[in-house]
Amino acid sequence: MKANEIRNLSSEELNNKVNELKNELFNLRFRLATGQLDNPSSIKMVKRDIARVKTIIRERELEVGKEA
Repeated sequence: MKANEIRNLSSEELNNKVNELKNELFNLRFRLATGQLDNPSSIKMVKRDIARVKTIIRERELEVGKEA
C-alpha cells in the first residue's frame, strides 16, 4: 500500500485500516506458528503498512494542533 493511497482516506477509514492490518498480522503470526505460512516476508510488509497508516494519522493530528 502506497502512502499516496493512504493519504486519500478519511480519518475513520484510516482507523479501520489499522484494525484490519492488525487482524491480518495476527493471522499471519498464527499461520507462521503452525507452519502454514508460505511467505514469511509478508509479516514484515504488513508491519510496514501499519506504520505507514499510523504515521499519516499522527501527521494529521499534528496539523490540527498547529491550526488551533
